[in-house]
Amino acid sequence: MTDPHNWLYWFRHSAPYINAHRGRTLVLTLGGEVLEHPNLTHIIHDITLLASLGTRLVLVFGARPQIERRLEEAGAETHLHENGLRVTPEAHLPLVMEAVGRLRASLERRLSMGLINSPMHGARMRVVSGNLITAKPLGVLDGTDLGYTGRVRRVDSDGLEALLDGGNIVILPPLGYSPTGDVFNLAYEDVASQTAAALRAEKLIMFASSVGIMDEAGALIRELRVREARGLLNGADLSPAQAEALQAACDACSRGVRRAHIISYEDEGALLEELFTRDGSGTLVTDDPYEEVRPARAEDIGGIQELIQPLEAAGVLVRRPRELLETEVDRFVVDERDGTIIGCAALYPYAEEGIGELACFAVSGQYRRFGRGDQVLAMIERVARAQGLERLFVLTTQAEHWFRERGFEPAQVAELPAARQAQYNRQRNSKIFIKPL
Repeated sequence: MTDPHNWLYWFRHSAPYINAHRGRTLVLTLGGEVLEHPNLTHIIHDITLLASLGTRLVLVFGARPQIERRLEEAGAETHLHENGLRVTPEAHLPLVMEAVGRLRASLERRLSMGLINSPMHGARMRVVSGNLITAKPLGVLDGTDLGYTGRVRRVDSDGLEALLDGGNIVILPPLGYSPTGDVFNLAYEDVASQTAAALRAEKLIMFASSVGIMDEAGALIRELRVREARGLLNGADLSPAQAEALQAACDACSRGVRRAHIISYEDEGALLEELFTRDGSGTLVTDDPYEEVRPARAEDIGGIQELIQPLEAAGVLVRRPRELLETEVDRFVVDERDGTIIGCAALYPYAEEGIGELACFAVSGQYRRFGRGDQVLAMIERVARAQGLERLFVLTTQAEHWFRERGFEPAQVAELPAARQAQYNRQRNSKIFIKPL
């Protein structure tokens, strides 16, 4: 980013994201392939930057290619179960531990660097690890004894919280320990997903070779609900790495993690772009079965009408008869919580001018202080961008500051589309605000 004006714009507009992530817990995965990629240095710098901004970080790393090489060097014959998991006989366990130990030391070394000419100068990161994962053997699958290949049994969330509260970056290897003193070889995706859930982390972030999950046309899918992601797992042509990342994302979200992200480890700055820009760089997986912002359906009309009638009576919204709602319901999005419509908004596009009107924007009074309006607005903005619109305008009589705080700027009637200018009610005298998308 050589243009200083572009850099200043980005830095200023990243402030809301910096504030949002400060004090939050993020779990990041670094597969064995990531640890060998030339872009790892930049990823480490970005991780250090996140820690410097007050984000609580847990790094879970994998070691599949390194373990494979170490076994080959030792002349040890390796076997994979049909589900892709490595069979780990007792004789292989020291080699697995050796490969993992080297990677952990290398990762700690990189996070400890502070050369005066590097982005990490003065960072003084504290990096810790420990026996924080209790594991159990997978046992016999389809007649095959997987030996010391295991699965996560328990995450020491109290221990992790104490380490994070102390300002440490926590590193978790793909190993787990049992009360009997055994060590188990674990899938790092399982460690990451279970750890994120145990900590109720804000995000699980997984690095993959692709920029995210692609649709059939090869375009990046920027956001998936868990049910949509599971549908892709059952039917889409995904690479093994993509499928493992998507499965871990679904598992984490199903256990209470708010968001999971799949981003590229090959693209420099992908982590910062995903966290500090509006559109991100990869695929976001999220789920909230209790509440959902979605396109409106015909059966929502009664709920929409019940929500907006008090605001219409108070003169906050223009009256809309039920007949009009029935013909325009496909323009609406709604926030449904436990079967009740608690928020709504409509988008009226003016395609030739590349602008759309945000209208009939309402949130139930008891939820206005909990970010529901922001969620509805975000959905409208996504719909508008999907329709190729470049700007959004709104007319309001009582919510001027709310919209200004969210990037809308004052405008004049002459800046509206010609058709909307002709409909402007000067007696109502609504204030006009426009936001670039």
